[in-house]
Amino acid sequence: MDVLSKDQRHKNMAAIHSANTKPEMIVRKYLFAHGFRYRLNHPRLPGRPDIVLRKYRTCIFINGCFWHGHEGCKYYVIPKSNTEFWTRKITRNIERDKRVQQELARMGWHCMTIWECELKPKKREQTLLALEYTLNHIYLKDHTVSYSFDEEEKPLMAAEESEDTYHTLKK
Repeated sequence: MDVLSKDQRHKNMAAIHSANTKPEMIVRKYLFAHGFRYRLNHPRLPGRPDIVLRKYRTCIFINGCFWHGHEGCKYYVIPKSNTEFWTRKITRNIERDKRVQQELARMGWHCMTIWECELKPKKREQTLLALEYTLNHIYLKDHTVSYSFDEEEKPLMAAEESEDTYHTLKK
């Protein structure tokens, strides 16, 4: 049985906002301070990702452990009252999250999910460093330039002169 009355529980749940949450603000401030520029809740992308980094073709979702059903997390506990409703709601959220990320992947976007519990003080630094590392790795992988040389032609070295230049200088 729930400790709070039905009205108290309703007020508590209704007071929880979906935008500009503390976990979102932590990630946004870190990214901006480290030179990453982003857009918030891009309306043209499926699921309106929390953070969109176009340069990196990456969408970041910052999920609350309860609302998105983070399995094995101490913050994901189904309330004892109205259990059926909450189970259905969270299951729908999980299914929607998977569907949205699959759509984005088909469109060529990288998707990352950061869980609320990963931004708690004990894990925060490690999570944010891993995020930065992953974004840089994605950028380098997507922007690698491949060079091709004609195998029969010997490429010139930077400090080396061609034979034509050498003969011109001798004359």
